[in-house]
Amino acid sequence: MFAAFDGVVSRIEEVHIAVADRPFAAVARAGLPAAAVRHVHDGVTMLAYASVRAAGAVAGVLTGAVLAGVGARPARPSTSGSRWVDHTLGALGGVIGDRLEREANALGVPMELRHRDHGLSPEPAALAAAFPDATGRIAVFVHGLCGTEHTWGFGGREPYGSRLRSDLGYTPLYVRYNSGLHVSENGRRLADLLDATVGAWPVEVDELAIVGHSMGGLVARSACHYGRVEDRRWTRVVRHVICLGSPHLGTPLEKLANVGAWALGMFRETRPFAAVLNGRSAGIKDLRFGYVLDEDWRDVDPDALLENTRRECTLLDSAAYHFLSATITRAPHHPVARLLGDTLVRVPSASGPPTWRRTSRWIGATSHLGLLNDPVIYDQLRGWLGGGEAGVSGALVCLPRR
Repeated sequence: MFAAFDGVVSRIEEVHIAVADRPFAAVARAGLPAAAVRHVHDGVTMLAYASVRAAGAVAGVLTGAVLAGVGARPARPSTSGSRWVDHTLGALGGVIGDRLEREANALGVPMELRHRDHGLSPEPAALAAAFPDATGRIAVFVHGLCGTEHTWGFGGREPYGSRLRSDLGYTPLYVRYNSGLHVSENGRRLADLLDATVGAWPVEVDELAIVGHSMGGLVARSACHYGRVEDRRWTRVVRHVICLGSPHLGTPLEKLANVGAWALGMFRETRPFAAVLNGRSAGIKDLRFGYVLDEDWRDVDPDALLENTRRECTLLDSAAYHFLSATITRAPHHPVARLLGDTLVRVPSASGPPTWRRTSRWIGATSHLGLLNDPVIYDQLRGWLGGGEAGVSGALVCLPRR
């Protein structure tokens, strides 16, 4: 777990050495004796950073023991403590989840259904026991970067899923996944999970809706693409794909991180900082331009300066695609709205290209996280899923803020 900490310490040590090299080199060029001072400096530096690494290693062992103790407890509904662990693991996965998977680290998050704070196997007996009142209408909720299924309860209000169950008879399913992996990797895994779930569902599935927040919307689109390419049975019952604040064309913060790392890499003294910045996960880097396919990132330098290799992905013929964007201002064309959007994703990106077959809605005075649980947005979801509003394909329609 603390491998990342050790890496950061190493980068700081490299900066220290690079900065120190300049004055020592200048003194040597001037013909002054500097070797003895340099040896003392290097010795003290090595001892200091070794001590920091040792402290980090001890903290890592202690933290690992605590987390192992949490995992060793008998299965039970989550308390606030275990819920905190879930949020921590979700955040950790978003930042370094790809590394955790490569190292087969126990802290890695698998792609799985979640029910009452536990993983749920997509097998007939398990699904029948978990959903004795299962219906033929399923709504699958896919969280965003660094999230878990708990994020759908943002703000303490009743989640969209339980409200859709009461109002429209949908059975809500919540997915948890490793958001540090490439979006396309999670898309393929979601396609597999949905295939198994629909095949093992207690009753015949008539209608499947997928609701994704932020990165979750990209994962949903990716899963539908691969499901269609592989002719998976679940794709035949998908009727709605809904993306809430999803960066279909990328997010400005990831573009800024890419430019920043490139600039830091130009100088020896700042190059270690560039290495740290470039250590962000593959999932985060996919958000630069909204990658959802393997071909988007495979055999491509992930740290090349603003190089967009995004390809078009297929849409399901059976499904209606709905994209919802937001701005923190009440007016969509306010200068702050144009710059920041919902603080993480701007309206053009969340709305998708006008050439795509989709309905598009915008809501003002809402943040990126606010999209997770908002009464006005729920009314729109209910309208889409209830069949009461077909919408205007391709047009950006504003939702009134009451």
